[in-house]
Amino acid sequence: MDTDMFADAPPSEPPSHRLIENLIATYAELVDTGDFVALASLFTDASFTLNSGERLDGRDAIQRLAHDTLVLYDDGTPRTKHVTTNVIVEVDEAAGTADSRSYFTVFQALTDFPLQAVACGRYRDRFERRDSGWRFVERQVVTDFLGDVSRHLRSAS
Repeated sequence: MDTDMFADAPPSEPPSHRLIENLIATYAELVDTGDFVALASLFTDASFTLNSGERLDGRDAIQRLAHDTLVLYDDGTPRTKHVTTNVIVEVDEAAGTADSRSYFTVFQALTDFPLQAVACGRYRDRFERRDSGWRFVERQVVTDFLGDVSRHLRSAS
């Protein structure tokens, strides 16, 4: 059998659902690293709806929300890990749109605050394929359970 038969084949683009899963994971990583500028760039032409029903539109509003709401520590991070699970992505390739649903759990730990889940909920996301690739169009955050967020959210302190 010729094992080199695919050696010259061009690399294929990952499937759309995988690219969308990467966007969802990138959001979590950017929150956890405290990179609110890059985080906001995920929502340049998108909306972000909070549990309260408040809707924020565009990069500047999202960056302001993160900066004004999340507590950052000396290392420049919120000392959290956002874990996203149960990701379901439904893609309409012909329309260039996708919807996803997922669960999130936010863990936090500090020297005086043992590791614990501080929030759990769901994301409802919409995406569009643009010239630059898949992009968020809308994220709805539904928080189902809150723990001690006094060291995570400014409004809780």
